[in-house]
Amino acid sequence: MPSDDHSPARLSRRGALSLIAVTAAGGTLVPRQAFAQEAGTNADTAGLLPGADVCVITPEVTEGPYYFDPALERQDVTEGRPGVRTQVRLQVVDAQCKPMAGARVDIWHADATGIFSGYANQPGGIDTTGQTFMRGTQMTGENGVAEFATVYPGWYRGRTTHIHFKVFLDETNVLTGQLFFPDALSEFVYLNVAPYSDRKEQRDTINSTDGIAAQATRASFAYVKELADAYLVAMIIGVDPNAGSGGASRGMGGPPPGASGSGGSRSLVPGVSD
Repeated sequence: MPSDDHSPARLSRRGALSLIAVTAAGGTLVPRQAFAQEAGTNADTAGLLPGADVCVITPEVTEGPYYFDPALERQDVTEGRPGVRTQVRLQVVDAQCKPMAGARVDIWHADATGIFSGYANQPGGIDTTGQTFMRGTQMTGENGVAEFATVYPGWYRGRTTHIHFKVFLDETNVLTGQLFFPDALSEFVYLNVAPYSDRKEQRDTINSTDGIAAQATRASFAYVKELADAYLVAMIIGVDPNAGSGGASRGMGGPPPGASGSGGSRSLVPGVSD
C-alpha cells in the first residue's frame, strides 16, 4: 500500500469533508429511508451500509473506453502506486434493498496522475500496455459487500473525479456504473498532496459540469468518511435481478484518438469486444 505520508490524517482539513454530500446538481443527498419513502417503497434498510445512499436502482452509465477484464480477483488494486489511501466499500442490493451475495464486482480507475493501466497513447504519450494497476474483482459476501483497497483517483481531461464499476449477477445481467466524489475533497487532495499536486495543468471538469455525473444522479455519489489512515468511500448499488443484459456503451470521456488496450483481454458483456 502507499506510504503513511499520504494518509488523510496528515493532509485533510475539516472544510474539505464538510461538503461530502454535494451532488452533481449541487443539492444534498437524501438519507436511504427518506429516499425509499419518496420512491413509494417500504424498504427494510436493516443490514445496509451506514451512511451510504440510496436504495434505488443505480442508473447505468457509459463504460468508457478503458475497461478490460484482467481476471484479477484481489482486494488491493494499487500494485504499490502512490496516492491517498482509499477504502472502497460497495454493497449490492436488489430493488427491495436486500443485500445480494455472490455478485461479481469489478472496479477500475485512473491512478493519482490520471493514467489508466493497460492502454497506449494516453496523455503525454504514456503507454501502460500490459499493466493492471487500479483494477480488480471481488465477490460480494452474505451482506452484499465487496471491498477494495486503492488510492484516491486522479482526474483526466473532460471528466470529474470518479471510479468505474461493473456488477455481474451472471454473464447476461450486468450493471455498468460510476462512483463520484465530493468536489471539495478532490480539490483539496489535488492541490495539496503529491503526486496529484505535481501536475501542471488544472482540471477542466467538476461534478456540476460532467454530463455523465448528471446521468448517474445522486444515487451514484459516494458517502465519504475520514479514517485514521485512509478515506472510506461507500456506496449502495441497486440492481434488478430480472433486467437481463446491461447493454453497456463505450467511448465517452475517453482517451485521445487511437488509444489501444492490452491485447488478449476479454469482456463479459455480451456483444462487446475489447
